[in-house]
Amino acid sequence: MAVTERDPHTGYLTTGHEWNGIKELNTPVPRPVYFFLIATALFSLGYWILFPAFPLGWTYTKGLLGIDQRATVNEALQRASLDRQSWTKKIETESYQAIQADPALMTIVRQTGRTLFGDNCAACHGLQAKGSKGFPDLTTESWLWGGDPETIAETIRVGINSTHPNSRIAQMLAFGRDSILPRADVENVVSFVQSLSDSAAAKQTPPERLDAGKTIFAANCASCHGEDGKGKSDLGAPDLTDRTWIYGGDPQSIFTTVWHGRQGQMPAWENRLGSLERKILALYLVDLRSRKP
Repeated sequence: MAVTERDPHTGYLTTGHEWNGIKELNTPVPRPVYFFLIATALFSLGYWILFPAFPLGWTYTKGLLGIDQRATVNEALQRASLDRQSWTKKIETESYQAIQADPALMTIVRQTGRTLFGDNCAACHGLQAKGSKGFPDLTTESWLWGGDPETIAETIRVGINSTHPNSRIAQMLAFGRDSILPRADVENVVSFVQSLSDSAAAKQTPPERLDAGKTIFAANCASCHGEDGKGKSDLGAPDLTDRTWIYGGDPQSIFTTVWHGRQGQMPAWENRLGSLERKILALYLVDLRSRKP
């Protein structure tokens, strides 16, 4: 007959196991453990009965509720497609001004435009559209061909100096490299051009040099950039009186531009982006500019 021992403190029998003077008690399993085990088993059984859950080799149990995740996903996609059709039709048919006046549509333009810009334009102009050397900042008021949404959409469509038959064409002559102007004249016109946007530089430059540069500018540059240097959007000639420069507004950068010339390039997006996407991008860029602090 086995000898049993009862713990004097808890009243439970011991198992007979002892480690370093510590005896193991034969404590019964707490009742809540049985409750949760039973509840879990019942839940699992109920889940198997109600939902698709148990594989049968060639098929699976369908469940009494008839829930099909594939059908649920298809329904969600159909709802999304119908919702997309409703706002795409409005953007396609309404004018730019009407869309800009509609807060709900502009919310969609901001969300969709940000994705379109990131996928197609950010590689050159940056995620924030602020550009870099050789690539214009699209958040300013200074646009080579015009910054209204219609003009922007057309620029996106045909590109600049691209292979598109209707591409916008612009090129600045290499006045120094091609010996159109001697170096002294290039240096004088560089000083004058810098003075148009930099008052400090204008004060530091001798008046006779500015006068000489102004004369050279009128004879060689004004036909594209205008007598006042504010540029001509129909020619893609930039405004030289603001502080927005594509290649840099310091003397060396301006000298390099005048001496070697410039011919920027932007691909035509007509074959990659549809008219709706181009319209959204144009609206997105105008809105981005208006929201700039």
